[in-house]
Amino acid sequence: MKIKITGTGSYIPERIISDKYFELHQFLNEDGTPIKQSNEVIIKKFKAITGIEERRYAESHYNTSDLAFLASQKAIENAGIDAETIDYIIFAHNFGDVKFGSVQSDMIPSLASRVKNKLGIKNPKCVAYDLIFGCPGWVEGVLQANAFIKSGMAKRCLVIGAETLSRVVDDHDRDSMIYSDGAGATIIEASDDETGMLSYETASFTEEEAGFLFYGKSYHPGLDQNTKYIKMYGRKIYEFALSNVPAAMKSCLDKSGIAIDDVKKILIHQANEKMDEAIVDRFYKLYDKAAPVNIMPMSIHDLGNSSVATVPTLFDLILNNQIEDHEINKGDILIFASVGAGMNINAFVYRY
Repeated sequence: MKIKITGTGSYIPERIISDKYFELHQFLNEDGTPIKQSNEVIIKKFKAITGIEERRYAESHYNTSDLAFLASQKAIENAGIDAETIDYIIFAHNFGDVKFGSVQSDMIPSLASRVKNKLGIKNPKCVAYDLIFGCPGWVEGVLQANAFIKSGMAKRCLVIGAETLSRVVDDHDRDSMIYSDGAGATIIEASDDETGMLSYETASFTEEEAGFLFYGKSYHPGLDQNTKYIKMYGRKIYEFALSNVPAAMKSCLDKSGIAIDDVKKILIHQANEKMDEAIVDRFYKLYDKAAPVNIMPMSIHDLGNSSVATVPTLFDLILNNQIEDHEINKGDILIFASVGAGMNINAFVYRY
């Protein structure tokens, strides 16, 4: 038995934040001293590395669970199913609902329970829970849905990835320009044909790597030092990803029995354009090959890094012809892959 994605949906906030938005920000070093370069130079270097020109911030009246609900509605409609027949709602996020203007996370009840409530699902046997797994959360949710369905515990799952990272960033940290908001959702069911998941790989690296992404104080010494924001050691993450993600992707592909030349698209977490390109290049080098042109669709230029939402959103956008020069056709072999806080890595090979 294999599982497949039978419905997709995404919610992309309407509020567009261009790089120009940051021109008047006061960016500081970790010790609170001013960065010597001008904001113009900082932003130019940022764009050259990440590829990000714009990102999306959620409307002030929406929380993470609201974005997830809107994406889930679309996925359910796209799959053509009755929501009451969903056995599990698996909601990947990392910071809960953070109201606009607040810094406090709200995760009780679970965000999955909130989505179930908003969807109006009355069936108590539809189990709703949250998954905290860093940026690879949606991929991990798909792997858990795979386990539930294969074991007979479920026939149909709703797997969501949503985040409002704009509400947990330190405005004085230049890394804050990376993050954005959004939601992607998918319906997962058993496959009765040759389509679906062919293999998977997942791992947690929790020695030194556990501290690469963390909650830390603002770089501005005048702000409350007990208030925490998302922080990262970018160089360490880059090196970790290049050392480990290509090998995980290769292991996953080799287990599937699919030849590297048959892979049509790689849908990788939209973390950083240069890092993603380097990961894919190194992956192909493991097979003594060069990465094909257009193998890796990207949405990061316009949507930024919305953590768990990037991969399902990218998939949904391609299927709806919203990513220029990219399409997915029946029978295409895809690799989904992600890396993030934990540090966690996962991937799966999929026949569409």
